[in-house]
Amino acid sequence: MNFVFLITGLLFVFGIGWLVSSDRKNIKYKRMGVLFALQIIISFLCLHTSGGIKTLASISKFFNWLMAQAAGGVDFVFGGLMIKPGGSVFFLGVLMPIVFISALVGILNYIKVLPFIIKWTGWALNKVAHMGELESYFAISTAILGQPEVFLTIKEQIPKLNERRLYTICASAMSAVSAAMLASYMKMVPGKYVVVAVFLNILSALIISCIINPYDTDANDELVQISKGNDEPFFQVLGTYITDGFKLAITVGAMLIGFVALVTFLNNSFLAIIHISFTTLIGYVFAPIAFLMGVPSHDIVKVGSLMATKLITNEFVAMGTLHGVADTLSVKANAIISAYLVSFANFGTVGIITGSIKSISEKQGSYVAKFSMKLLLGATMASILTGTIVGLYF
Repeated sequence: MNFVFLITGLLFVFGIGWLVSSDRKNIKYKRMGVLFALQIIISFLCLHTSGGIKTLASISKFFNWLMAQAAGGVDFVFGGLMIKPGGSVFFLGVLMPIVFISALVGILNYIKVLPFIIKWTGWALNKVAHMGELESYFAISTAILGQPEVFLTIKEQIPKLNERRLYTICASAMSAVSAAMLASYMKMVPGKYVVVAVFLNILSALIISCIINPYDTDANDELVQISKGNDEPFFQVLGTYITDGFKLAITVGAMLIGFVALVTFLNNSFLAIIHISFTTLIGYVFAPIAFLMGVPSHDIVKVGSLMATKLITNEFVAMGTLHGVADTLSVKANAIISAYLVSFANFGTVGIITGSIKSISEKQGSYVAKFSMKLLLGATMASILTGTIVGLYF
């Protein structure tokens, strides 16, 4: 039965992608097959072998340890606050550690560890899938550096890209999540799903681009070099990453306040008027998609609601909601929706990406604005593909 739902999920993703494809005659089936095979191998090793399960558990444990280290700085600054026994403050426990993780990313980038990993992993991905050196490099880098900073690593290339290559790199940026966010995600959903989703999303975004946005790159296309990190003094770079991490935490906190309040307002308003909450209503809209992904029928409305919440607001709001209802969902439903939520595919991110590209090139920013809804659709399809694959093993 799991294979049946794998097929239905794949057919749904391909069908929607085919309908909006810019070049249906030249869809890259071979590349899709190679990338999908990689996804099956990765997901099988991670979720269906004892070694993979132990490795994921170790990675999750490591990130939990990082969160404990981050608590040292948070407690020093906010330690005087009184919190009732058994309680917690989301801003302090989940968002503030982003500052510490961002600092670590800055250090690894400065000493050239991350550039080395990104360059050669991207090179290997391109050799296997032939997606293009720039596209392969960017798919890996966006899963580590995050946005909008990742666009700065190819700022010289962005003005030279045609519209199709521009779409692919933007789709990768929406489908991935930055390393600085992983520990915070793991506070709300099981760490193993976060790690697996990071790997699968890199490939899912490229698969969707093979359908929606197929093209070939030039034979002499050169691998882009990541921006050098040693031009500035170490502590200046470290300070920049720390302040950027703090700004990110503040921004996410502000968005959560606004979005959660808005959803609460809509829920109460809909309950008063039509006696059904807004999130339940949109859950029915997305329920058929959840069913095709393999979610058990008794969970499809709840999962559909979480899918829509992520799309309309962001992944943090949806993860927070999932954290509260996870006990009411089956193991399979939890696995699928947890993997689905680990991406930046939402309306707000479209604005961030458009603004980031426009700050580098006004012309290219205008192109991104034109295909923004197609970009959001592609990134959402990538999340559906990732969730469907994860559901195969539960």
